[in-house]
Amino acid sequence: MKRVAANALTVVVLLVAAGLAFQFFGKNAEKSASDSPQKEGTEHREEGRNEDGVKLSDAKVGAAGIVLEKAGPETLRDSLLINGILQPNQEALVQVTPRFAGVIREVNKRVGDRVEKNELLGKIESNQSLTTYEVRAPIAGTIIERQAALGEFVSEQKPIFIIADLSKVWADFAVYGRDLRRVHVGDAVVINLDDGGPTIETKISYVAPVGSADTQSALARAVVDNSDRRLRPGLFITGRLQLAAKPVKIAIKSAALQTHENRTVVFVRSGEKFEVRDVEIGARDPEHVEVLRGVEDGDVYAGKNSFVIKAELAKGEAAHEH
Repeated sequence: MKRVAANALTVVVLLVAAGLAFQFFGKNAEKSASDSPQKEGTEHREEGRNEDGVKLSDAKVGAAGIVLEKAGPETLRDSLLINGILQPNQEALVQVTPRFAGVIREVNKRVGDRVEKNELLGKIESNQSLTTYEVRAPIAGTIIERQAALGEFVSEQKPIFIIADLSKVWADFAVYGRDLRRVHVGDAVVINLDDGGPTIETKISYVAPVGSADTQSALARAVVDNSDRRLRPGLFITGRLQLAAKPVKIAIKSAALQTHENRTVVFVRSGEKFEVRDVEIGARDPEHVEVLRGVEDGDVYAGKNSFVIKAELAKGEAAHEH
């Protein structure tokens, strides 16, 4: 009996031990199975994660047309865009009329010719004396209009030549009533001729005291040097009137700003990587914007075509979601 009881006790102990072992190893196996995919997925996400920027080589930056700029001090300018037209300087323009009525016997100049003072323009046979007298240029300049043809009868009532000194021309701008209070004599204006050449900087020299009922605008004029004869009266121009200037400690190009996850950001270059920087912006003008926080003096950033970096960032996020 004692041997049977001992054997039974041994069996019970073995069964209990086997159950505990199964419970321990089974739970560990389940835990290991459940942990393994999660760990693998975590490693995959960390490997593909690109939340803080985009890595682009110099070659890719150049191929994408991304222009790098450096943040730093800048002067922001409040400006007003105005449209205008080039005009001859009326204070250096002369209408040449015959001294006596008669018939034109000789014409020596045509429109576009440059003449010196006292240079011969033509000859007219007087109706009164039947003698021929000379018509000469009263000033040096350019013939901008001619109303004289060989054999034509002319009188003292009508000019036969108009001569203008085009070494300086007028840039006449139309300023609408709502903007007139902001425009003053002496204000700087940058003129764009839209001819592929550089802009011209000058100053407003005259603001008309009366306006036009038809256009509801008034004239603002700048006298512009034209010694190189680049400015041609009659052509339309645009001007940017510089109204105020504000120096700021740090500014960047306005084109550098992008929106990412409802945040205003700038892509700052660090090695081959563009970091996403949240920025707080202040004053701005048509080209630059003040940065109050997020970019430091000397930081290199994507100033043009920064949308390419934003697109690359979006690709990385899409891959992460999948």
